[in-house]
Amino acid sequence: MSRLLDQIFLAHPRSVDEGYFEHFNFAVSFSVKLFGAAFAALVHALLPCIFKKNASVAVRALNDQLQSR
Repeated sequence: MSRLLDQIFLAHPRSVDEGYFEHFNFAVSFSVKLFGAAFAALVHALLPCIFKKNASVAVRALNDQLQSR
């Protein structure tokens, strides 16, 4: 059971040199930013005059953040 819990919760964070909570915080922060970019893209789809570059700027910033890790 302990091996299964390690595999589910700890193996991946360890593989990227992070603890569970460090990885959790990063992943939650990243997902909130993705939701924001998705919302901006949705609003832009409905009203093209709004959020013209927000989604693409956010996605580029997130990509840069991932590449620098």
